[in-house]
Amino acid sequence: MMKILVLLTAFMCLNSSMAQEQTDYIECSRELLSNIKNGKETKAQIEILSTTNLEDLTGQLKTDNQKKAFWINVYNAYIQKILSEQPELFNADTRGQFFSEPRIKIAGELLSFDDIEHGIIRKSRIKWSLGYLKKWFNPKWERKLRVNEVDWRIHFALNCGAISCPPIAIYSAERLDEELDLMATAYLTEHSTYDDATQTVKTTALMSWFRGDFGGKSGAKEILHSYGITPEVAETIEFKSYDWTLSLGNYRAL
Repeated sequence: MMKILVLLTAFMCLNSSMAQEQTDYIECSRELLSNIKNGKETKAQIEILSTTNLEDLTGQLKTDNQKKAFWINVYNAYIQKILSEQPELFNADTRGQFFSEPRIKIAGELLSFDDIEHGIIRKSRIKWSLGYLKKWFNPKWERKLRVNEVDWRIHFALNCGAISCPPIAIYSAERLDEELDLMATAYLTEHSTYDDATQTVKTTALMSWFRGDFGGKSGAKEILHSYGITPEVAETIEFKSYDWTLSLGNYRAL
């Protein structure tokens, strides 16, 4: 009897290991977003992502680039899917609740968009703290799934469904640094203006809302210069208003 139990346990572990090897979760997130973009069926990808277990997911998402690629794709995919089906969730009265209410099932956990953005991708930051404050208490899944370092470029990759949001690209872990640099440069170029006479740059409100992620105003000015948005480090930085009008389907090829 004992021998049978040992063999059965070994068989189950082998099957579990094989299942994990056969499921590429980053590729699954890419397929989900690609199918939404192209109007194709998404049930298979949603089923895989919702029913996998935390151990299998964390077993694959080991590096920050793997985590960022996966979660950015998932975030953008579900924004498009949910708001295309329920655009009324995005009006001025319900928008805050839309982001904070758990509605995305990943690895058995029901997550909100805020959980993904501020808990996982921004390493447990408090949403309304300008990027300076961390949460004291975090659930186990968040600690296991979150990145090790905050990357300011993710703010130009996450699309929240509004006109002023960055375009949607489909990210890969292997080329993520190149892809994020490309999208950040394009977005900042399109949303920034520079006055040579006053050495004043006007740029996206994203750099104000999450200024701690950018190293404060001085860090934001350095970034804008280093990415070729301004010819020199600006003396003054100002922030443009954000257009929250719903706008879906804003995709860009990498």
